[in-house]
Amino acid sequence: MSDRTYILDTSAILAYIEDEDGADDVDRILIEAEAGRANVLISFISLTELFYITRREVGEEKALERVQLIRALALRIYESDENINIAAGRLKADHRISLADAYIAALCQHHRGVMVHKDPEFEQLASLIRELRLPYKRQPIDISR
Repeated sequence: MSDRTYILDTSAILAYIEDEDGADDVDRILIEAEAGRANVLISFISLTELFYITRREVGEEKALERVQLIRALALRIYESDENINIAAGRLKADHRISLADAYIAALCQHHRGVMVHKDPEFEQLASLIRELRLPYKRQPIDISR
């Protein structure tokens, strides 16, 4: 197995599933993992986010399908432990990030991995984690002002 480790943020998982910009990068990483050239991890909290976001947008059945899809990929779902809990708590206390992102970043730090994401919230952690930024979604321009 490789020493190269990638942590997929929920945004990267959704980019892959929904074939958004950056999906090819995630696909390449998953192919590397299948070939034994990389380790790919996701946090338990990303699976939770994937489920609830999908359930809100398109319903329970599709959400469960997506969970099964993720479970079939060449990646490991990492459940939390005390070390990750404390590291996530530190990140949350010191930075203006969501609790989910704190857990995902703590997992990245713990495994000395490369965070794969398209979430601008991680920019403030650039000195603390290695990252592969996928193209951010364009925000709609508000022309009503």
